[in-house]
Amino acid sequence: MPPPSGYMPAAAMPGNEAIPAGIHVVMNHAKIVKLSSAAATVIIGNPEIADATVRDAQTLVLTGRGFGQTNLVILDAGGNPILDERIAVSRENGAALRIYRQAEIETLSCEPFCEKAYLTEAELQSIRAIAEANDTGN
Repeated sequence: MPPPSGYMPAAAMPGNEAIPAGIHVVMNHAKIVKLSSAAATVIIGNPEIADATVRDAQTLVLTGRGFGQTNLVILDAGGNPILDERIAVSRENGAALRIYRQAEIETLSCEPFCEKAYLTEAELQSIRAIAEANDTGN
């Protein structure tokens, strides 16, 4: 499916790789999104996953805040949609380490040195469920 009219991510500009489906942002990194129309309203589905900063009416800066997927909706001054796109935020190079100490789980991001990683509530729930299953022998 082609991107909506008026939308061109900086990664799709000549000399950069195109984004296959939606917008991919690396955790704790920023990505420039250029619009051909002026944005009046910017909506992020889940601000724990991604954040948008308006640089000017036609330039947004997306920042990966947490791992997962959400969406970005941009409206013009008349309330008409300019963009409705999926955003996927992932780790860079998958350099993560998860340490299990009985019921305690610690997740580290190792780029280049290991330090505690930020986890979204969904990730925390998943980790708790795995730990509970391991504790009960399931």
